[in-house]
Amino acid sequence: MIHQLIFAHPKPGITEKEFQDYWVNFHAVYYASKISQIKRYLVDTRIPFGQEPEDPLFSGVAEIWLENEEEQLASLQSKEFLAGARLDEPNWAAFWRTMVLDTTAHVLMEGEPLKKDSTLVKIFALVKRKAGMPLEEFRQYSLEVHAPKDLKLPGLRRYLQCHVRDSFYAIGESILDCVSQLWFDDIQSLEKALNSPQGKESEWDLANFVEPKYAHTFVAKEHWIIGPEFR
Repeated sequence: MIHQLIFAHPKPGITEKEFQDYWVNFHAVYYASKISQIKRYLVDTRIPFGQEPEDPLFSGVAEIWLENEEEQLASLQSKEFLAGARLDEPNWAAFWRTMVLDTTAHVLMEGEPLKKDSTLVKIFALVKRKAGMPLEEFRQYSLEVHAPKDLKLPGLRRYLQCHVRDSFYAIGESILDCVSQLWFDDIQSLEKALNSPQGKESEWDLANFVEPKYAHTFVAKEHWIIGPEFR
């Protein structure tokens, strides 16, 4: 299954809150959710954490689950996308700052069953592999060496590594190689985990396989549009 991630930023002239409200309560409900090939759909909205950037790189992420490439192509050719969701995007999102990644999700900690009204928060970690490191070596290190360190984080509730699919390397290099998602009860639990000895060990290990200058993190909360059950 394809786990697609769409990172977006508000268009000029609207606030982050207006952008997030429109995405969750209008675009997702009246446009994107009408695309029948989408099996599950979640919008993550950025929330304040730590030192706030003046202009956040992204203000939210759409997570879309599609059965396969054929279903994905059909979704992009559907009238619900072409005459609906696609046409509505310029009303709220800066399309030139949108980033789309098709990934394969590896569930490293399943945690409690997913809930539509979950109050958990999660941190996204976007990374690019270290220069000169083969892609398969990066994937293996991330899953087999780094993941066990993250799994020791106190208070961790759920953990995914979403590795960018091979198709994104067919004619060039993907902008990123992996997006990890780690869930915690609340902001305080997340802060405690990051500042713990286990958190520091995980942070130090990043230099072994990722390029620090391309690493980016932000914290978000979930809004289920379709799901968490698959339709």
